[in-house]
Amino acid sequence: MATTSARLLTLLSLLGARASWSGPELAGRLGVSPRTLRRDVEALRDLGYPVPAVKGPDGGYRLGTGSKLPPLLLDDEQAIAVAVALQTAPASVSGIDDAVARALTSIKNVMPAHLRAEAEAMHLTAIRNAWDFAAPPIASDTLKAVGYAVRAGHLLYFEYLTADGHRLHPGEPGFAPARRVEPHHLVTWAGRWYLVAYEPAGQRWTVLRVDRIHPQAATGIPFQRRELPERSVARYVMRSYDRGDTPARWQCLGVVLIELPAEVVARWAPGGSVIEYVAPARTRLTLGAWSWAGIAGLLATFDADLTVVEPDELKAACRTIADRYRRAGQ
Repeated sequence: MATTSARLLTLLSLLGARASWSGPELAGRLGVSPRTLRRDVEALRDLGYPVPAVKGPDGGYRLGTGSKLPPLLLDDEQAIAVAVALQTAPASVSGIDDAVARALTSIKNVMPAHLRAEAEAMHLTAIRNAWDFAAPPIASDTLKAVGYAVRAGHLLYFEYLTADGHRLHPGEPGFAPARRVEPHHLVTWAGRWYLVAYEPAGQRWTVLRVDRIHPQAATGIPFQRRELPERSVARYVMRSYDRGDTPARWQCLGVVLIELPAEVVARWAPGGSVIEYVAPARTRLTLGAWSWAGIAGLLATFDADLTVVEPDELKAACRTIADRYRRAGQ
């Protein structure tokens, strides 16, 4: 009976993976005779799953639309991918938090111990944001290594890649030796993954782009978790201006000096912007939009003085917007 039950689950999985199968193909994949296949199909039908026959030289079957959602058989990589996707979904779709939590619990409850550990290592904070920009893809091995270090509370040893994803070697300009940090939280914001960590060498908290982390061998060295510099890890990431960000790809990209502290600009600048500290109350902001007028409009929302506006197209757009506002205020 156990063999039959397992075979029925495999049959459901196969039927769900393709639009249709020929009878001989299905029988071959299941390692059974055509007669046994017919019995298994009838068993699925008795359970309420519609499996209509497909006409053809060899005959065949497909999984029809019915009232029941068939069970899914996921391999290890698929299970981890679903767990990560479920955790990031609430950041982009509202009103599904409870359903996501229940689905994630259901998946974890049936995972083997080693997969459950990997899924829990991917526990992260997802920040809702209207400005999402695709970052360079993150290697699954990198995400696993960082996620495991966070969950296990082990020091993370890594090289930090350049903004364009290259590894620098000794003697090259900008080269820095590998770093060792205490990894505390994974956070997703504006389509990008960040690691919130404490760096003992510099005795400071830092926010790192995960796509720029090239992990070394696992250290296995535990650390004592520290109290975060802010109660909300999400707020801390959004207020941090030194996140290793690079400008998002926009049709128009402008740069200004804005008379506000960098942490204030970082909190309210749209995702995909780059915030650079210049002075306690002065920040260099790089941001983009579909038009120069769009950038000028975004800058107006900061309600602060601007200097060194670049390029000339952005200066012209600022003048145009200023003239429109002046006429509107008359």
